[in-house]
Amino acid sequence: MPVLSPNSSSMSSMFIKDGLLSAATWLASPNYNVRPKDLSIDAIVVHNISLPPNEFGACDTNDTHYVKALFTNQLDWDAHPYFQTIKGAEVSAHLFIERDGAITQFVNFNERAWHAGRSSYLGRPECNDYSIGIELEGSDFVSFTSAQYEQLAKVIATIYKAYPKTRRHLTGHSDIAPGRKTDPGDYFEWARLRELVAEKSKDNSLL
Repeated sequence: MPVLSPNSSSMSSMFIKDGLLSAATWLASPNYNVRPKDLSIDAIVVHNISLPPNEFGACDTNDTHYVKALFTNQLDWDAHPYFQTIKGAEVSAHLFIERDGAITQFVNFNERAWHAGRSSYLGRPECNDYSIGIELEGSDFVSFTSAQYEQLAKVIATIYKAYPKTRRHLTGHSDIAPGRKTDPGDYFEWARLRELVAEKSKDNSLL
């Protein structure tokens, strides 16, 4: 898998250039396509994911995180019984934030990642067309970590700066696909996140 190291700048100087997040490790996913013409990037969708479900940090025999393997079409479907239930899935997200706050980018923000599926936001279908998808390593049944909230808030504030139309359009997978999806779940603290984002957005030294 092609992997590039994160930008050498510190997390406090997070920025986006040419659709890439400076603080993220780049790991290219084949699961993306071109966004429709004449559509702005104007929403951010928060998800959670864990492979196998409710297990964090699990890796394959090559020491590749299972979530990263899934997003790059490298998951060994025979490595765990659950994987048979999603065999052949071709999915991705723009970003994945692990429990320790490490960030991986799989799809350029200017491209269309396959994270939302059938979805609708404020009456507009096909959220993949105009949104940025961020996956947090987690599940519906446990709290997320402080490191994840801190990094997610910095990421969102940075996205707001690079793509201003996303401001005030922060939502969850369960909101855009109700009845089909439940993430990021009841343990996700939206008020905490919004307070952190507001702090980061005011403090230019963090952007």
